Parts: sequence; C-alpha cells; structure tokens
Amino acid sequence: MRNIQISKFSALFLLILALSAPGVFANATDPTAIVDVKPLAPTSRQTSLDQTISGLLSQHHYRQSKLDDRLSSLILDLYLEELDFSRSYFLAGDIAGFEKYRNTLDDALKSANLQPAYDIYNTYLRRLAERTARIQTQLKQDFRFDVDESVEVDRKNASWAKTSAELDEIWRKRLKNEILTLMLSGKDQAAARDLLSKRYDNRLRQALQSNSDDVFQLYMNAVAQSFDPHTAYFSPRNTENFNIQMRLSLEGIGCVLRMEEEQVTVVELVTGGPADLSKQIKPNDRIVAVAQGDNGPWVDVVGWRLDDVVDKIRGQRGTVVRLKIVPGKASATATEKTVRLVRDTIQLEKQAAKSEIKTIKSADGREVRIGVITVPAFYSDFDAARRGDPNYRSTTRDVRRLLKDLNGKIDGLVLDLRENGGGSLQEAVDMTGLFVGSGPVVQVKHSDGDVDVEKDGEPKPGYDGPLAVLVDHASASASEIFAGAIQDYGRGIIIGDPTFGKGTVQTLVDLNRLTRAKDPQGQLKLTIAKFYRINGSSTQHKGVRPDIAVPSVVDSEEIGESAQKNALPWDEIAATRYRSDQHWTTLMPELMQRHQTRIARDPDYKAFLSDLDFAKQQRDKTEVSLLESQRRVEREHIEVWQRERENRYRAAKHLPPLKPDDEVPEGKDSAIPDMALEESARIVADLAVLSGAGGEASALVMQR
Repeated sequence: MRNIQISKFSALFLLILALSAPGVFANATDPTAIVDVKPLAPTSRQTSLDQTISGLLSQHHYRQSKLDDRLSSLILDLYLEELDFSRSYFLAGDIAGFEKYRNTLDDALKSANLQPAYDIYNTYLRRLAERTARIQTQLKQDFRFDVDESVEVDRKNASWAKTSAELDEIWRKRLKNEILTLMLSGKDQAAARDLLSKRYDNRLRQALQSNSDDVFQLYMNAVAQSFDPHTAYFSPRNTENFNIQMRLSLEGIGCVLRMEEEQVTVVELVTGGPADLSKQIKPNDRIVAVAQGDNGPWVDVVGWRLDDVVDKIRGQRGTVVRLKIVPGKASATATEKTVRLVRDTIQLEKQAAKSEIKTIKSADGREVRIGVITVPAFYSDFDAARRGDPNYRSTTRDVRRLLKDLNGKIDGLVLDLRENGGGSLQEAVDMTGLFVGSGPVVQVKHSDGDVDVEKDGEPKPGYDGPLAVLVDHASASASEIFAGAIQDYGRGIIIGDPTFGKGTVQTLVDLNRLTRAKDPQGQLKLTIAKFYRINGSSTQHKGVRPDIAVPSVVDSEEIGESAQKNALPWDEIAATRYRSDQHWTTLMPELMQRHQTRIARDPDYKAFLSDLDFAKQQRDKTEVSLLESQRRVEREHIEVWQRERENRYRAAKHLPPLKPDDEVPEGKDSAIPDMALEESARIVADLAVLSGAGGEASALVMQR
C-alpha cells in the first residue's frame, strides 16, 4: 500500500508537544520557586529503534541521501524549531552551545547515541522552568495600556535573546498582548492576569507528564524531515490516530475532548455515537474518573495527560465504560453523576464525501441544477477491505454512491477538493476512473529511475456530464493527482488557486515487522517515489494551475510545498499514452469571458474580493499595537465590518438584520455565501448550457 498525504493530525501533535513540552512549573504560592524535574534519558528500546529508522532513511528514501554533516546540520535546525518555534525559551548562549552538535548528530545516530537530543531537550526543560517562574512573577504586576508600543507576533525568524532580561522584555510584551486581548473580551486586568497565571501553570503541569517517548518522537521527526518534509516517524499512539483518520471510524463513545485546567472537557458529541444517544453528556461537561466494565475500579483522571485519558475511554465495540461526569455549568461543589456507555463504532462523517444540489439561473433565465460533491480527504478503511468487509468505507465508494443519487437530477457537477490534503494514492486513481473511464492516471518514478503507470480499472465513467474541480493552496498530493488527470484528459475545468505542490509518494513501514519487537514500535512514513502527471510534468512545487482563477483565503506563502524546508525539486519526464478530449476545453474562451463579465458586475463577488484583501491585511501584520485605545478602535472597526457584511447578505436573502446585541454568526449559521463555490457552480452552469451546442473533438497523445 502506498500512501500520500499531508498529515494534519501529525503536525498538530507536534505543535502541541512543542507548546506543552515537559518542564517544570512554578509553585503557585511562590512563583520564584522552581520545582525540580529529573532529566529525561533515552531507553534501550529507543536506541535500537533509532538505528532501524536511520537505516531505513539512508537506504530506502527516494533521495538516497546518506547521513552526513549536511543532514546533521539540518536535523539540529529542525529539532530546535520543533522545541522552540517562537524563540521564546532558549537563549543565544544555549544555541551557541548546541553548535558542537551541528556536524556530529549523524555520527551519533549511526552509533545509536541519542544523548545529544536529550541533552538539548533537558536544556529546554531548564529554560522552561526558569521562564515559567519569571512569567508568574511578571503576572503579579500591573500592566499599563496607555503606552504607545507594539509586540512582534511572528518570531520564527527573530534573533535569539542574549540575556534573560532581554527575554523578560519579549515576554512582558507577549503577556501584555494576551492580557489586553482578554480585556477586550470583557475581563478586567486582574481577572485576565489570574486566568493567564492558571493557564501557564496548567500548561506546564501537563507538560510535566511528558516522557522519554515524547522526546524520541520529536527528535526522530526532525531526523525524518531532514530527508524531506513528508517523511515522518509515527509513535504507536500516532499510528493509531493515523489509522482512525484513514478509515473514518473508531471504536469508542463518540466525544471530542480537550484539556482545560487539568480536567478533560467535552468539546463536541459525534452525532449518533453512544455519548450522544445517552442524552446524559453535553458539551463542557468534565470527565473526572473512568472505570472499565460494570465492575471495574474507578480511576481518577484529573491532571492526567489527555491522550492517556482517551486511551482509557476508547475501546472495543460492545464493551462497557463508565464515566464520572461533572456538569459543565455546575459549581465547584456540584455532585458527580455516573454514566454507563457501551462502546460502538463511530463514523467520522465530517471527513466523508457529501453532496448537495444548487440551482443556478443561467443568462437566458433557465434553471440549471448543479451537483456539488465535497471530498475532504482520500480515505480508505484498508483493514476492513483486507477482511473482505463488503461495506468498507472509501472515497471512491462514497463518491460512486453519491453520483448514483445525483443521477438524473443535475445538469453539471462541481467536485470540491479545497483543503483536501491527500490520502490514499489508490483512491485518487480509482476516483479518476469514475469520470474518465479506464486509462492511465498518474506516473510514479522510483529512486532507481523506473517508472510505473498507475491505471484505473473503471470500464466506463460513472458520470460524463459537465464537470469542474474546485481547488485551493491546501489541495495537496492525491488531490493534485486527481485534478491533474482531469485537466490532462480535458475532462473538466479546474477552478480556484494553484494547488499545494506535493508531488511525492509515501509508504508506511510497520516497524514491528522489522524489529520483531513485542511492544508497539510505531510506523515510519517514508518518501519512496515521485509522481508525475500523464503529460510528464511533476506537480512538485508548482502544483496544478487552474484554468479559471478564483482566489481563496488560504495563504500561498505559508501553505505550499515551496514554503517547506528541504522539499524535493520540480522536474518532468516523458508523457505516457492517453486520449485527451478537447470537447470541454474548447469552450474555455467563452467560459472565461462569461466569468469575467459576471464578476465585474456582481456586488457579492466584489465584496468577496474585498473580504479577501481585508483578511490578507490582517494576516500580514507582523506587529500589533499594545495601546488599548488603538486596539479598541481596531476591534470596533473589525466588528462593524463583520456585522455590516453579515447584514448585507441577510438583506439579500430577505432575513432580518442582526440586533445590536446579537453575536455575528459563523459557518453554516452565517448568511455569507461561499463565493468560490457559488462562482464555480455558475461556471459549470455556463458549461452545461454551452456544451449542448458543442461538438466532440479528441486528440491522441502519442508519447512514450
């Protein structure tokens, strides 16, 4: 099995670890007192696994790079970035001291010596402890907000502070900004400082529970990503999370949880899950204890790591778990209640393909029905497929079902792949077949130069009508394979922004199979190949360029392969043999003219572009004012803008305007349309009208 994807959950996991890395917390009664923590050290299992991973990377990565001084230097930079992304804990002297490792980490890895990684991490722990004490001291002081000064909000490229006093000043402004933000939300300064004190204390209390495996996870990811940005080590726990993401299901109670003030808090209930059906658990409820079965002992989980609590709650379908719940709106002295739940299979429907129908009025007044299928990821329940489960979930299966449901009801179709970060290569190939029938979809080049042509097995398309694929900068990997194939075949119109530009193929290596260890070892996501469009061009760096540009809020400078460190370069190979249908693409000049004419006079589209400009202005700010009067003016300006924008669209839909005290709704509750999707539907409506008079034309590409 080959897998290509942008691992969102993995990136999030690393971010969380970086923010809440193991440390030492200040005594609440004496903020200058630092609680000692024993330094973490590598285990024998980790040193053995280190050599296995290093060997796999050196021998089987597409780049075929050897561990050398160049990679050692990159590993050090990546590791430091993971630990202290905002350069808020280490001092310049620490960084200078780490320079002794710059050209030696490769040698250490080869000799199964992980001590340098732990030495760096333990230095981080000490700095974290010192900084926590200083933060608590700073939060005891009053802050003035009538001073005209600003804070740097993006420090990833800032210089390292030379002294603790210099870092104190950085943190003074950072804390001042956090306090001001809370004050603008309605808290007074004393309450804001108290909340931040508890927040930093709780963050470090949770960090204190990190262990040697967490350090190993961080470091081995730095090692893996020195080869390319998409190679990564998955710990046993992260491996399970990845499998859950791919199969869109897990066995448990159906709760989304987070840690708040040392207590596990319910954020959301998965519709139809045991927790939802029980009607006894609500968002903001707190879980304070867990018991297994009807007779198992209670285990108090207050102060535990969130992932350890999740492990206690998650379990096999049909088994019983009992929870002690404190209602979310209850007082501190509220009585706990016990909830008995039978675990079940939870379908994560938010990540599954879904459809809707939009009715568009054409220029001649005709009503044109446009189907929209949203595909958030290319997923497949590989385990269920291997077991022969006839009902296993996959993107292609779900889209095929949706197409059958839409059959006879639509005049055209939009496939929405925005923010689809990829997933299964096979699913991208198979889904392409639903629209082009049998034929080549993507070329895969291996490190030895051999090229495989991946073909779909569909004898005929499941849908052959007017088609557009909507993409943005976050459409990556498998999304780009699909969009590129649709474009090369001339099967449909690509709309949106240039895609991410990830043209590499990963496979998952089960480390237990290599080590023969009894305990779970995790997996290595390893880049083994590059993929190329059937026209021979790589999507690496460049992505797929849309036929009709419709901008998105996604920042191309921050999201995309070109923004990644150490990414593989763009290149091209010979095209393969395929038949390109020119029927749809011959209509492009007329489609473009209609699109340009429409958006030039559409006030909603103009407002959409204005909104994007405003969002970009806010995003591009590197500093924010700490002057309260200015911030209040800025906040009021944004609130007025948001309210006026919402009311403008509400008026267009004949809805009553928001009352002065009403919160501005977001998401599905908002009247603001998804203009990128709306315009894509209009383009397909034009395509449907125009194609009625169009003639068929095809050309055979005869290369390679």
